[in-house]
Amino acid sequence: MSTASAPAPANPRSRVITASLVGTTIEFYDFYAYATAAVLVFPILFFPTGNDTTSLLASFGVFGAAMVARPIGAVVFGHFGDKFGRKATLVASLLTMGIATFLIGLLPTFQQIGWVAALLLLILRLAQGFALGGEWSGAALVATENAPKGKRAWYGTFPQLGAPLGFIIANLLFLSINWLLPHADNPALKSEAFLSWGWRVPFLFSAVMVIIGLWVRLKLVESDTFKKAEEKGAIRKLPLATVFRHHWWQLILGTFIMLATYVLFYLMTNFTLAYGTKAADVDTASAAAQAAAEAAGRPFDAAAFAEQFYPGLGFGYTDFVVMQIIGVVFFGIFTLLSGPIADAVGRRKLLLWVTGLIIVFGLTFNAFLLPALDPKFTGALVQAFLVFGFMLMGATFGPMGALLPELFPTNVRYTGSAISYNVSSILGAAVAPLIAVWLWELGDGAPWLVGLYLSAMAVLTFLALVFAPETKDRDYEEDLGVAASSSR
Repeated sequence: MSTASAPAPANPRSRVITASLVGTTIEFYDFYAYATAAVLVFPILFFPTGNDTTSLLASFGVFGAAMVARPIGAVVFGHFGDKFGRKATLVASLLTMGIATFLIGLLPTFQQIGWVAALLLLILRLAQGFALGGEWSGAALVATENAPKGKRAWYGTFPQLGAPLGFIIANLLFLSINWLLPHADNPALKSEAFLSWGWRVPFLFSAVMVIIGLWVRLKLVESDTFKKAEEKGAIRKLPLATVFRHHWWQLILGTFIMLATYVLFYLMTNFTLAYGTKAADVDTASAAAQAAAEAAGRPFDAAAFAEQFYPGLGFGYTDFVVMQIIGVVFFGIFTLLSGPIADAVGRRKLLLWVTGLIIVFGLTFNAFLLPALDPKFTGALVQAFLVFGFMLMGATFGPMGALLPELFPTNVRYTGSAISYNVSSILGAAVAPLIAVWLWELGDGAPWLVGLYLSAMAVLTFLALVFAPETKDRDYEEDLGVAASSSR
């Protein structure tokens, strides 16, 4: 065994951490800005159907459409990332996301151009999904391919940390704007200024963040691992074909390993925001719906609205977002903690335990989320629910930055991990908000069916982990995919 000291990494630690963290923070900020608006304003401004549930489902449908575009982005960006390198691909994905998000902030609404507004929103949302499809894997590879020996999972948590940071920044900005532009009579309603231009500010602000991200990423150089794959002739002309021919089992495993993570995250963010802020009684909800209809110049049928109404918890938007942000802080903490633990005990063992806890957590939705007689006790239970859920989210999300790339050799690592990560987004994130709203309605306002859905998806993840190998000791320098390159 050689005792020669390892050469200095191509990118210093500070540059690796900054490039992976800043980039994913910006990308997730852009993504979650839409997620917040999808609950708060898009049902009113882009999908004014006259039916509260139908408008919310339409808004979540466009939200989910981005998940369908993510695997396409994974294939395109993965191809270029595995063939030409990680740096240029990461820059391209960031620019695509930034431009799409900025343009959402400039869109006319349904009241101005009719259904074309919803179509334009859909197109830009698809562009967001396309960009995010290439972002995550590239950032994960920048982190893990430049990680010191035995610290790959820890380094892999830094791009993962972009998710809670992006969520916090996006929601704090929406929160601040809502506070600065309050409704004159009812704080539970959105003011005319907020509906007119206030909601646009977070989307336009993304341009500033994108410029910062580009400045950081343009300083990157290719990792030694990728350079070695080039020197050995392992780079493939068609990485996608190689992945499906030689690594199809890893694709399946990676897809289902991510499933519970996706479902949990979008239930904790999108669904809980919708459930927590929806009025607890029909009179309050009817007043809000009537005000929105009058603002849009549409008739309002109180009887028809009451017939289709089902309750939420009735928290004010500001109060609930603050509760979510508190929970997301634990998301970030446990994301960072999970990396060193996964490096010590293994990715598979840690995730089996966490996934088992997610299964149990899904069975507790009614215990935490049904309103109690004392509103303060209801608030305490909901806050505990958010903290527990986001703790589990961090513990399962953190190791993914290392595990998914480790399933694949260097010459198809970008493509393989990106496809697994983003195909899982269709099975999990794309449909999770829609299924959750349907199950919420089916349960007459009780969330227990939503929790059962989470538990079922976590069972599938648990089974995938049972069949998955432990990857913590896999050597990137040796796992270049050279053998596969012989069959072109």
